[in-house]
Amino acid sequence: MNIQVVFPVLISFAISVILGPIVIPFLRRLKMGQTERVEGVQSHLKKAGTPTMGGVIFLIAAVVTTLFYAKDYPNVIPVLFLTLGFGIIGFLDDYLKVVLRRSDGLLAWQKFGLQVVVTGIFVYYILNYTNVDLAMRIPFWPNHYLNLGWLAIPVLFFAVIGTVNGVNFTDGLDGLESSVTEFLLGMGGGWEPVTGAVVGGLMGFLLFNVYPARVFMGDTGSLALGGFVAGAAYMMQMPLFILLIGLIYLVEVLSVMIQVTYFKATHGKRIFKMAPIHHHFELCGWSETRIVAVFSVITAVMCLIAFLAM
Repeated sequence: MNIQVVFPVLISFAISVILGPIVIPFLRRLKMGQTERVEGVQSHLKKAGTPTMGGVIFLIAAVVTTLFYAKDYPNVIPVLFLTLGFGIIGFLDDYLKVVLRRSDGLLAWQKFGLQVVVTGIFVYYILNYTNVDLAMRIPFWPNHYLNLGWLAIPVLFFAVIGTVNGVNFTDGLDGLESSVTEFLLGMGGGWEPVTGAVVGGLMGFLLFNVYPARVFMGDTGSLALGGFVAGAAYMMQMPLFILLIGLIYLVEVLSVMIQVTYFKATHGKRIFKMAPIHHHFELCGWSETRIVAVFSVITAVMCLIAFLAM
């Protein structure tokens, strides 16, 4: 294996492992404890008080490591902006929920508005300061690209914000988000040192986030992670591949949309026992570890299919 791939993984992993025992007690002292809904999955009530906002652990590790490779991969700068921009939105949401005890955190329109602003700056930067083309590689059709012309810009907004929220909805079980995203980013796509830095950070974070979790990533981590996935995909001209490797993200966000739409249309009836869909499986009797394992295996299989599609 190329040393350029191994080093960023190991460096980021080491930083994440070192930060864990420092950040987790700090969050606990600040009373950054997770709150669980009484009407939610009952087994999650015992998680109340577990420190959240732990996404800063792998976020710091990944950003610091990635900066070492910014000279060789200058297009990582807008990706880091998107990552940190969404991370800040997630931090504000977590802060309002956990510290100020505002149960809803940022209002829906506030969160969406901030996401549009961050994505808009990202679009402006790549169009004016990079040589990245918004044409997208077509899966299973080598060396062919989908060029949408001016429609590529609204599609980018939809893809980025949709991916970010899909990643956010996936974060709900111990180790689920970290495990699924590690497999997804393992593809590299020509950006192995950069994606490896995030994989390494997630590996270190997973030591503290695996069931039973000592810390949760919170919206701080999940929104930042979504920003990185979407941004990196566009830099590599591979947003269409997210439909394959990010199948779990897609299913999670669709389950929420279907549930809400059906609930309103039928005045209170539900298709799933609870959404996002990982909670449905929990209420069907699946353990958290089983759901994480199954979702991770599905992602690994989809990544293999994506390799063939390249």
